[in-house]
Amino acid sequence: MKVLITGAAGFIGFHLTLALIERGDTVLGLDNLNDYYDPDLKKLRLSTINEHSRSDSFSFIKADISDREFMRSLFQENQFDVVVNLAAQAGVRYSIENPSAYIDSNLVGFANILEGCRQSKVTHLVYASSSSVYGMNIKQPFSINDRADYPVSLYAATKKSNELMAYTYSHLYGLPATGLRFFTVYGPYGRPDMAYYKFTKSIINGESIDVYNNGDMIRDFTYIDDIVLGVTKVIDSIPSENKNQFTVSSPRHQIYNIGNNDPISLRRFISAIEKACDRNAVEKLMPMQAGDVPVTYADVSELVDNVGFAPNTSIEKGINEFVAWYKNDMKQ
Repeated sequence: MKVLITGAAGFIGFHLTLALIERGDTVLGLDNLNDYYDPDLKKLRLSTINEHSRSDSFSFIKADISDREFMRSLFQENQFDVVVNLAAQAGVRYSIENPSAYIDSNLVGFANILEGCRQSKVTHLVYASSSSVYGMNIKQPFSINDRADYPVSLYAATKKSNELMAYTYSHLYGLPATGLRFFTVYGPYGRPDMAYYKFTKSIINGESIDVYNNGDMIRDFTYIDDIVLGVTKVIDSIPSENKNQFTVSSPRHQIYNIGNNDPISLRRFISAIEKACDRNAVEKLMPMQAGDVPVTYADVSELVDNVGFAPNTSIEKGINEFVAWYKNDMKQ
């Protein structure tokens, strides 16, 4: 199977590419290698992929999905069986500082992906959404049947827009598409802007950590191996018509939560990092940041029932794996 993975040099894209190559798929990876965080980490991921792949199993193109003409030619020159769109401007807080980056990548870029899939009749589009779409919902756990109409960041709004755009393309053109609402993914080769990475670096270096909302937060942290297992199963599960009680339309479009289904407190999270680092944290208590939410909790029942997704990595095991990787590969 020939798969296009956008954002292939990103955290999830890197691990997914390795998994698909290992099972025998051919992957074309695309990434613009932007400097939202250190591009050297992205280059490290790409070099690791090349070390673990056959010469004919992986190729890479540096490009931006917001480049309409390039994306048109890419789809014209290749016949992809599956497209996995992970390319996006990431980060809730950064969307407050630089909104145009989110419009270009997450909206214009995603429209180019949809058009390419439509024109070349891609068998299945799988795309990244986010738990951020739930905004300030107070019902727990978050269900895909809950309303997600109250985003508290532009990042979240763009991800909800992606779901609506994909639904429309599925309705109009019959494009099979599946959106995945990721819940706080972590693990080796992860993003340096994420809390677990920053906390680990600071604790090892004897520096203080910023603990937002005075530590009164709960997150459904999801280990990268569980995410990759879930995404791989979703790739192979092309949605059929999805009838529901809300509409007479039944396009081949599906939304799933993909999380650990076991939210933990920020206190337990910090404790796991302290134990793995064998050092205590120096905490600097901070108020809640704009665009953030106090709780995330994934109801993954549909994903379990439909594709057999079963996350099983505890926060302690996952953090141990991350810290071991950080000490070996990234500590300076």
